[in-house]
Amino acid sequence: MKRAVCLSAVLGMSFFAGCNQPTLIPNTDPNLRRTSTQFAADAAKRHPYKADAPQGGEALANAQYDLTFSTISLLNYSTEDWTDVEVWVNRKYVCWLPLIEKGKVRVKTINFSMLYDADGNSFSTDGGKNPVQAVEILRSGKMYAVSTKLAD
Repeated sequence: MKRAVCLSAVLGMSFFAGCNQPTLIPNTDPNLRRTSTQFAADAAKRHPYKADAPQGGEALANAQYDLTFSTISLLNYSTEDWTDVEVWVNRKYVCWLPLIEKGKVRVKTINFSMLYDADGNSFSTDGGKNPVQAVEILRSGKMYAVSTKLAD
């Protein structure tokens, strides 16, 4: 009972302290603890989608999207850390990640509300009308496809 009361109090304080936060619970990656306004402004700088970027093929990564929690979990299973990475969903919504660690060290969680289009709209599946069709990453000047699947 005490635990539930404490959790409710913490969540309530988090809500009022961070009304402009894209998620109720802070991201586990401190580099991704930005406000919705900051994510939208950063995305606006990264648009348009880099259709003319050289294709790098399939990235050594997996993306799993969860419709219940509105998240994408991204795992880099290569042997190198990736820096300065743009994650693109459906070639329209983008979120910048400063680092994706190598070799299954850490899964990056991207909430749908951290992905923005050029007009400042965050990603939503809109009840299935706008499904996750493709996840790609831009790194080192090349666009890579990411193997994507729906979470179990």
